[in-house]
Amino acid sequence: MRQLTYVGPDTLEWWDVPEPTLEDAGGALVRPLTVSNCDLDPATIRGLTQFSATAPFPLGHEFTAEVVEVGDDVRSVRPGDRVVVSFQICCGVCGRCRRGLTGFCEAVPRGSMYGFGPLAGEWGGALSDLVRVPYADFMLVPIPGGVRPDAVPAVSDNICDALRCVLPVRDRPGAEVLIISSSPSWLYTIELAHAFGASTVHYADRNPKRREIARTLGAEPIEVDTWPERLGSYPVTASATLNPAGLACAIRSTEPGGICTSAAPFFEAETPLPVAEMYGTGVTFVTGRVNARAHMPEALDLAARGLFHPERVTSRVVPWGDAADALVTERGKLVFTRA
Repeated sequence: MRQLTYVGPDTLEWWDVPEPTLEDAGGALVRPLTVSNCDLDPATIRGLTQFSATAPFPLGHEFTAEVVEVGDDVRSVRPGDRVVVSFQICCGVCGRCRRGLTGFCEAVPRGSMYGFGPLAGEWGGALSDLVRVPYADFMLVPIPGGVRPDAVPAVSDNICDALRCVLPVRDRPGAEVLIISSSPSWLYTIELAHAFGASTVHYADRNPKRREIARTLGAEPIEVDTWPERLGSYPVTASATLNPAGLACAIRSTEPGGICTSAAPFFEAETPLPVAEMYGTGVTFVTGRVNARAHMPEALDLAARGLFHPERVTSRVVPWGDAADALVTERGKLVFTRA
C-alpha cells in the first residue's frame, strides 16, 4: 500500500509499504477517507519538533475512515461504516479512560498516537491506504447521518482541543470569551463557544486573514501586533499560542474566579507565568494534552444539529495525491480527500 512518509525537513515521499493486519479480536482495519493537518504538523515537517529527529515515519493523525475489517469481538461498528478515528490510542476500559482521561490511557505507553513516529509508537499514519485501529469499539466513533466526512476529520484532535477550551462557557451562560490564537485551528472555538451559550467571542490574532475569517464566524476580531499585558477581563479565556507573552496576556485577561485554558504544547522546560497575579485573582489555569476521545461524540453531535460548521474553517480541500506538496508549501487548515 501507499503511505505518505516524512523523510526529513520539508521532504515528504509516498512509499510502498506492507499493509497492516488485524492483530487481535478487538481491533479493526480502516481505509482513511479524509485527513486534515494539525497545528503541530507544519513545525514537524519543517524539522522543528522532537518528532522530526526520528524520521522516517508515516504522517497524518486527524481522519475519518471507512471500516474495512473488524475482529471477532468488535460490536459497535462493521465493515462499510464511516467513522472518525481517535488520534490517541486509548482502550476505553482502564481507570483513566473511564474518568475521561483518554489521552493518558493506561493500556499503552504515554503519548501513543498516529502520525508522529517512534516517539508516539509504531501505529502508522492516516495518509495511508489502510490503518490498523486497536480497541475499535472505543476508538471508532460513527459519523452521524447528514455530516460529510470532509467536514469532520479534525474531530480526531484539533476540534476536540478547541471544544475543551470553551467548555467552561456551559456553566457560565452568556459569558464573554477571549481567544488568543496563532493558528487556523483555533477558529473552531468561535462557533463552539456560541454553541455553549457565549454572548460574545473576541478573537485576538496577529494574522489579518484569520481575523477576517473569525469575523465571518461570528467573532469580534482584535488586531494585535505584539501581545499587550491584557486585553480586558473575561470569565473564560483560551490561549493557543506558543508565545509566552500571549499566554501571559490570556491569563491576565481572565477575570477573578475565571478559567484560562492553554492548549499550546510549550516544549521549553520553563515558561514564565504571572503566578502572583493569578494568586491575587484566583483564576483557574488549565493546560495539558487534550483527552480527544472523551469529547468526540459531543463535537459530532453539534455538527449534526447544525450548531457547528467545521468546514467553514477549512482553507482548501486537497486531492489525496497532492498531499505531499500541499503540506510543505501551505499553512492553512487543509483537508485531504480521496476521489
